[in-house]
Amino acid sequence: MNKDIATPIRTKEILNKYGFSFKKSLGQNFLIDPNILRNIVGHANLTKESGAIEVGPGIGALTEHLARAAKKVVSFEIDQRLLPVLEDTLSPYDNVKIVHSDILKADVKQVIEEEMPGIQDIMVVANLPYYVTTPILMKLLNDQLPIRGFVVMMQKEVADRITAKPGTKEYGSLSIAIQYYVTAEVAMTVPKTVFMPQPNVDSAVIRLIRHEQPPVKVINEEFLFEVTRASFAQRRKTILNNLQSGLPSGKEKKDLIIEALESVGVEPTRRGETLSIEEFGKLADALYPHFCNGQ
Repeated sequence: MNKDIATPIRTKEILNKYGFSFKKSLGQNFLIDPNILRNIVGHANLTKESGAIEVGPGIGALTEHLARAAKKVVSFEIDQRLLPVLEDTLSPYDNVKIVHSDILKADVKQVIEEEMPGIQDIMVVANLPYYVTTPILMKLLNDQLPIRGFVVMMQKEVADRITAKPGTKEYGSLSIAIQYYVTAEVAMTVPKTVFMPQPNVDSAVIRLIRHEQPPVKVINEEFLFEVTRASFAQRRKTILNNLQSGLPSGKEKKDLIIEALESVGVEPTRRGETLSIEEFGKLADALYPHFCNGQ
């Protein structure tokens, strides 16, 4: 067994060897606890036939645990300064490919086709940069990748919003946008002390597993998300008021919005956070003819 990268002593040795300094703009916080890393990888249920996609490998702390568990690991790193570090730290593993690219601009599907031919079970497993967690998740979900799901670390507050249930203060359009594609649960919370440097926020690992079918079938997915965003624009307002303000020509179409709400059994005085994703789906379909067909 190779000596773990993720210990405080080894991490400091590597950083000193390469004169590496952390860039706040890239949200660089490296994990320095092998037990946490083993737990993260454990939640992904990888086998020697699995592939793992990683975002932001840093100096390779999580990457090496993935390399030990999976058949192939493909890791996207934006910071060029880390490429020689990773080449060094991951030299014992011949099943790792580092892609120097911004994940938000990368053609991940093509990379999977080239680097993981024949691998049927693929998970995204990563300690995500906290400042771009949501854009990364939404991109990877919208790209319709051939993956089973995600096990990803993020700011705890964002994790709570992503996994929130209707009727809670954390529940919002982000919860629905993610849960439309996946089941979402917090797998573990992570203390600040296991990072170098320590972040100012608490962290959590969430597990997202793809639905075979979305929980609700809608005429137009983009319109569903438009309706949910409008419904949560001002949390204290009723769903009727929010939809009037948030949908194009909503004020002039107040009667049509009331009609649509009542047709799917939603009281106009309810607030967005009380509606389930199924109710939002029915509501979006009822509103669709009035807002998307040139009426």
